[in-house]
Amino acid sequence: MYGEYHHLYNDLRKSPERFFEYLRMSVETYDFILCKISHRIKKKTTNFKKPISPAERLYVTIRYLSTGLSFRNLAFSMRMGACTIAKIIHETCQAIWEELVNEFMPVPTKEHLEKVAIDYYKRWGFPNCVGSIDGKHCQIKCPSHSGSSHFNYLKYFSLVLQGVADADKKFLTIEVGARGKQSDGGTFASSELFYLIDNDKFNMPPEKNLPGTNIKVPHVLIGDEAYPLKPYLMRPFPSRGLNAATENFNDNLSRARKCIECTFGILRAKWRLLGKDIEVSSKKAIIIIKCMCILHNIIREKDGNSDLDYCNIMLGTENTWENETMVQRARGANALQRAKDIRNAFVDYFLI
Repeated sequence: MYGEYHHLYNDLRKSPERFFEYLRMSVETYDFILCKISHRIKKKTTNFKKPISPAERLYVTIRYLSTGLSFRNLAFSMRMGACTIAKIIHETCQAIWEELVNEFMPVPTKEHLEKVAIDYYKRWGFPNCVGSIDGKHCQIKCPSHSGSSHFNYLKYFSLVLQGVADADKKFLTIEVGARGKQSDGGTFASSELFYLIDNDKFNMPPEKNLPGTNIKVPHVLIGDEAYPLKPYLMRPFPSRGLNAATENFNDNLSRARKCIECTFGILRAKWRLLGKDIEVSSKKAIIIIKCMCILHNIIREKDGNSDLDYCNIMLGTENTWENETMVQRARGANALQRAKDIRNAFVDYFLI
């Protein structure tokens, strides 16, 4: 008794538009991913049964990520057992992440970050910016023996996905696994990214003059008010007590920071699972979330602006994650004078 893969897959391939709508990527991108991971997910034929093909395993996984259907419902449409579905999804997500992360989300080099900074300046008018940072809550079922540590201020259990986006709305780096109770600022402070940058172990490019000036400032990340002000991390001025200059700085920062908001928006629009509970253990949920992020980068790279989810987000016809999960604000962080001086240098620059 054959499931929907056997009835739909070949017909979908004959219609690029329908294929993209149903599997959230082009035929060419699907085939590229399949080629990269087939050796990892191919099973041996036995005397008892013919194995599920790599193409069907990828199909099942993409349908799960794109619909958020429960394993039980997916098992019914695919004509497989729910346990088989769960195993296929875990193995395929792990293969996608491990086989493709070095190609589509490599550890950023100084040269690459310098290019990112040039792109941010050309596209968004914010110089010396190597990425915009934010965190989002991914819904999970309540982990065993976790108490309230995963229960966030939005009243559901979650893992936090922290991401840094480039100017083309691709993830430069991600971290998944912080417990939902943490604020964005708390998540950042306990992250590997914070450790690397704070200890000069991140490949941050050297200081550089702001365009048209002799004012030399570091390269920086940009975040919202949930993040601390650091020499390498710019955040907006508090909304109370703004003057024309600081309000202008906030506007410029907000415009450039839209990159990470749009990145998360595209991710959420494409992978509907992110709007539902991920019904696996926290450890397996982390793999699934990482897989969706690397798939996002692959599709942005391969399908570009023809991606319908990208178009809908940019046109404002899809809701972004920000509308549903307003971040919890970290308050009372003391900024170093050095960080304040750097931010003031940006303030003066935007007045030129």
